[in-house]
Amino acid sequence: MNKIAPQAGIVRVNTFAFSGIDAIPVEVQVQITPGTPALMLVGLPDKAVFEAKERVRAAFSAIGLSLPARRVLINLRPAYLLKEGSHFDLPLALAILAAMDVLPREEIEHYAALGELSLDGSLCPVAGILPSAIAASARDLGLICPAAQGGEAAWAGRIDVLAPFDLLSLINHFRGTQVLSPPETAGIAEAPRGPDLRDVKGMESAKRAVEIAAAGGHNLLLIGPPGAGKSMLAARVPGLLPDLTPAAALEVSMIHSVAGLLDGGRLVMRPPFREPHHSASQAALTGGGARARPGEVSLAHRGVLFLDELPEFPRQALEALRQPMETGRTTVARASAHVTYPARFQLVAAMNPCRCGYLGDASRECGRAPRCGADYQNRISGPVLDRIDLTVAVQPATAAEMARAPVGETSATIAERVEGARRMQVGRYGVGGAACNAEADSKDIVLAPDAQQLLTQAMERLGISPRGYTRILRVARTIADLAGAERIGRPHVAEALAFRHRAPGQG
Repeated sequence: MNKIAPQAGIVRVNTFAFSGIDAIPVEVQVQITPGTPALMLVGLPDKAVFEAKERVRAAFSAIGLSLPARRVLINLRPAYLLKEGSHFDLPLALAILAAMDVLPREEIEHYAALGELSLDGSLCPVAGILPSAIAASARDLGLICPAAQGGEAAWAGRIDVLAPFDLLSLINHFRGTQVLSPPETAGIAEAPRGPDLRDVKGMESAKRAVEIAAAGGHNLLLIGPPGAGKSMLAARVPGLLPDLTPAAALEVSMIHSVAGLLDGGRLVMRPPFREPHHSASQAALTGGGARARPGEVSLAHRGVLFLDELPEFPRQALEALRQPMETGRTTVARASAHVTYPARFQLVAAMNPCRCGYLGDASRECGRAPRCGADYQNRISGPVLDRIDLTVAVQPATAAEMARAPVGETSATIAERVEGARRMQVGRYGVGGAACNAEADSKDIVLAPDAQQLLTQAMERLGISPRGYTRILRVARTIADLAGAERIGRPHVAEALAFRHRAPGQG
């Protein structure tokens, strides 16, 4: 049986589609044949990709070219995969130019391309350059991208990056009349450590909870009346966290790249801090929408997700946090595919004790007290509260207390203790193990006999769930790390229990 030889008239250009932060290879195929002049696009393109035909046509006209008066067929392979986004403009244009023999076919096949075309032929930035560059490097391909994102692509390491300002300069480069210089890496994103914890007067118990949460990556809930300082404390958590490891920085930067939020292509080295408004929808928090974009839980990956006025968030949105809080990832279910994003975030939440905010203050609480407090706190389900490691009541300092309060420790001083505790955790769990105590397996945490006895008694008396038991173990391990203790003792467990959320009626 005779084999069918590949058609020489078909030009192939590499590009990528995205599933989460994974770059999926896509091949743009162009065939020009005799027939009625037409430009046809197949291969499951979405609206943005389908409109690329007109942008390509206008860009060609701007540089003095026109589409051939023949039948031009463009196929995006694999055909079953939905193609979304304007980044397909550039590979479509390059494939057509190669089919017209304006560009050398053999050279174009050794590159992947992403970029949006303006009507004047210039290249506009697109999302997903960093994961695409890494995927191209793994396939021994170079990458062609807009000039504004060359520094982002250069982070992929040993990869040939072409970053032209427009289509004409790219054509001239391949024709040898112009040379595009390799871009330098974009550098590190500047991220101030934020306000200093020294500015917070009093509230020693709350500041202790903030330090423990930062040292172990634990979830934290602050409860107190309006103006007590809950948001002020939460804003200081990122300043206590150590820089991201290189692997974590790359993963976080890839998420921000896919979301189109990687500022100037600079790598993110500080833990992100996200604070969505309480009107945010479930899709905004966990990801979704028309293109399954990453949500706030993924944009806060390896950093802090601050939810102020926690009970005011939609109940459905809060319940959607349960899976990522447990597994460290979130999955967006679509009719065509399931998209998974990393979501290993540290939740810091704040709330008033009741709707009016003054429960317990006889001079200011409403007439429905204490019923209003129970109703308000019941907006947060038990399973969500069970996933919160530390709960602390924040009481506003009086004028006299603020005047007499000594100057507290600086964030830099506390950050040194936090970093020391994190180093102990890395040494304990090893490379590839848990990144912090909040992710540790309970089998790796051993209690002293008297500490174990206390925790067992508390579990029976307070009705603590098995999940709560594990989370108390993790918090106690962090408290011991901050104290420089190898073993978890009874005082460490007692302090962890003191910060555990208790439902009304529990001792």
